[in-house]
Amino acid sequence: MDTTKPLPSYLVQRYHGWKATSYAENQAWYRRLASDGQHPRAMVISCCDSRVHVTSIFGADQGEFFIHRNIANLVPPYQPDGEQHGTSAAVEYAVQVLKVAHLIVLGHSSCGGVQGCIDMCQGKAPGLDAKDSFVGRWMDILRPKYDIVADIEDPQEQVRQLEKHAVMTSLENLMTFPWIEQKVKAGELTLHGLWTDIGEGGLEYYSADKEMFLPV
Repeated sequence: MDTTKPLPSYLVQRYHGWKATSYAENQAWYRRLASDGQHPRAMVISCCDSRVHVTSIFGADQGEFFIHRNIANLVPPYQPDGEQHGTSAAVEYAVQVLKVAHLIVLGHSSCGGVQGCIDMCQGKAPGLDAKDSFVGRWMDILRPKYDIVADIEDPQEQVRQLEKHAVMTSLENLMTFPWIEQKVKAGELTLHGLWTDIGEGGLEYYSADKEMFLPV
């Protein structure tokens, strides 16, 4: 692999700073994590967006969350077709091997993936419609929900509502996995839908009783 290069100097400096401070002060904790293995209580499925900092939102330490990130925090339907499925593999490992107690889907404001889905549905993103667009084909998971928000005139409100539908789509698709459905019905696993406002620091959860997102 002659295309790989050493780390940029700023990352090297940050690593050495972390090793000399956070790691040095918590060395016993890190060694225990290494020797005892991971035992997270929850899996969080969030967006790749660099502004979404899952551990900071909940003040979590290393070892607390099993985290999977992808475009627009989407989970595809259960599809055991023998092909490669990164998100489904992560979910399977969390539920079947780590036996997490909670599955959390975390959406967010100003999601570029969701905006891309809207643009694609409105005919404004021919690149995403192309057969060879990985992002476009991934956003096809959310595409059916566009009809629900198509008549919303305010563009910001439209994308905000579709961001929340992305969370709901993932929760619905999680229940198509037979071993998730079984554990949920047995009370061994709970599903949670969240949406965070990056600029305001707000957090909303989906209330099954109210059938809407409410402030935490």
